[in-house]
Amino acid sequence: MPKMKTNRGAAKRFKLKKSGKIKRGSAFRSHILTKMSPKRKRKLRSPKHVDKTNVKQVKELLAK
Repeated sequence: MPKMKTNRGAAKRFKLKKSGKIKRGSAFRSHILTKMSPKRKRKLRSPKHVDKTNVKQVKELLAK
């Protein structure tokens, strides 16, 4: 049986932490930020974790 390949798109978007959680970036941060309040932009800056309902799928993409 050959090794599973990592999905390279997912590898660039997610990082596996030692605790087993998966770190991800926030959406809605690419453009048209002028209408967004500074408070909202600041909140989106911080990293988030993948929801428990999606962890299995993301781990399969990362081949871990």
